[in-house]
Amino acid sequence: MKIVYHGHSCIQLVTSEGKSLVIDPFLRGNPLAVAKPEDIQADAVLLTHAHMDHLLDAEPIAKANDAPVVAIVELATYMSWKGVKTIGMNMGGTVDLGFAQAKMIQAFHSSGIVLEESQQILYAGMPAGFIVRADGLTILHAGDTALYGDMKMIGERNAIDVAFIPIGDHYTMGPEDALQAAEWYNAKLVIPVHYDSFPVIKQDAESFVAKLANRGLQGKVLAPGESIEL
Repeated sequence: MKIVYHGHSCIQLVTSEGKSLVIDPFLRGNPLAVAKPEDIQADAVLLTHAHMDHLLDAEPIAKANDAPVVAIVELATYMSWKGVKTIGMNMGGTVDLGFAQAKMIQAFHSSGIVLEESQQILYAGMPAGFIVRADGLTILHAGDTALYGDMKMIGERNAIDVAFIPIGDHYTMGPEDALQAAEWYNAKLVIPVHYDSFPVIKQDAESFVAKLANRGLQGKVLAPGESIEL
């Protein structure tokens, strides 16, 4: 499997058969991103929640690739009104995409679509994370979240190969809580996400990875556009 980090919380998984899914595509609005929406080839688009720094480029990518958007049912319904294919699901459920299985797990955050012109906020369901299984590997995307105790249960119930964990603070947990999350998830590899895209979430990701090592955990910092193969 090839894993590409597109910056912020956007990751792309490419299986050994060439099938691909992208999670939380936010490229046009991220000054650190090196890819553009038209560069992304995907067979599915997964959304953890409805904030624009996670779904901004879901519509153009889904339409260009004739790919379904997978999201909690309220957000999936909203995206269907945009004219894209959708698969609505809910917490604890699993969707079989053929080349991968995506299970929705909880996240402690918020989720809504802000309509500036009408000064309204649309309810978009609960925020979530995903556990994706493909190519015999288990990949966890925590979504935007605070620290919560059930992360330990998730780690005990799943042999996680790679965990993507937010470290930015302010809108999500910060580095110290993320260290605890990493211990509880007990993944073979931890990759920090959701940092540096805006000044308020500026963090030292290398320092975070060094602190992981002090706890006996392996971490790796990926620059936007960088990839690893498992």
